[in-house]
Amino acid sequence: MKNAFGLTTAAALFASTVVAEEVKPTTVSFVDGTVTESLTGQTGDPVEGRKVFANRKLGNCLACHANADLSEESFHGEVGPPMDGVGDRWLEAELRGIVTNSKMMFEGTIMPAFYIDEGYTRPLDDFAGKSILTAQQVEDVVAYLMTLKEQ
Repeated sequence: MKNAFGLTTAAALFASTVVAEEVKPTTVSFVDGTVTESLTGQTGDPVEGRKVFANRKLGNCLACHANADLSEESFHGEVGPPMDGVGDRWLEAELRGIVTNSKMMFEGTIMPAFYIDEGYTRPLDDFAGKSILTAQQVEDVVAYLMTLKEQ
């Protein structure tokens, strides 16, 4: 009986540590432009998301969006809407959809799709067939955007 209890406990611990499989770019499910389920099965890290948002080689979000939370960064863009208060204006599922592929939410937008790996032309062969951001980076950016509330 003691051995059975140990096996049951071990199985329960193992099951609780299994992480959901990452959603591949080609299998993301959009509903009216939103993505309701996490792409990774877990919550994003807003601290990491802020880094991705500011990184000119990853998200490069500041190229188009002003963001008072990143006032230490220079050259904020004015093409897209300001990010101040975005966490109050949009639901998490809407932000996930916008970051994943904004074209599913806004017809004709020039915002890039950050989590697709086909249906586009990349100027460098090294990037062909790859998404701009990983599923985890999308979740991190969404978590960060959700922290940007009206003052």
